[in-house]
Amino acid sequence: MTSSVIITIFPMCLAFAAVMDTLTMTIPNRISAILLLSFLALAPFIGMDWQTFGYHLLGGAVVFASCFFFFALNVMGGGDAKLLTAAAVWFGFGEPLVEFIGYVGIMGGLLTAAILMVRMQSDVITTIGLRVPDSLLVAKKIPYGIAIAAGGFIAFPSSPLFIAALQNLK
Repeated sequence: MTSSVIITIFPMCLAFAAVMDTLTMTIPNRISAILLLSFLALAPFIGMDWQTFGYHLLGGAVVFASCFFFFALNVMGGGDAKLLTAAAVWFGFGEPLVEFIGYVGIMGGLLTAAILMVRMQSDVITTIGLRVPDSLLVAKKIPYGIAIAAGGFIAFPSSPLFIAALQNLK
């Protein structure tokens, strides 16, 4: 049962965050809270030792500090910072976290390019009556929750929790 929850909760939270960010340009705090609290609740059930648990929290703290810096510069939104921090805890402090952040960066670049192209064609899109959320057409920000979710989906199979969950299924 624990393995099923681990394999389900992370992608579901990221998917919900991406949809909410696309439609409203906000990521509800409860999504980040669910990610963080579920990690705290599930880690002991997969046999995670205290040192590894601490490294996961350290990974989240490092990402939080980085995100706080970018938030202070008004480069990153608060919801994005909280979601990225909560997701980072699932990867720990090491190679899986670097992989996750790398994928988020790549997906963020692709997302930004795609949204800028859509915005350049906004007249055509509205003329033909294609329904696109205003957050993609007129907002000056990029709904980066989409990139965080995409990067998370790609990197999740390398997450220590995902690997442990698969091993527990055997």
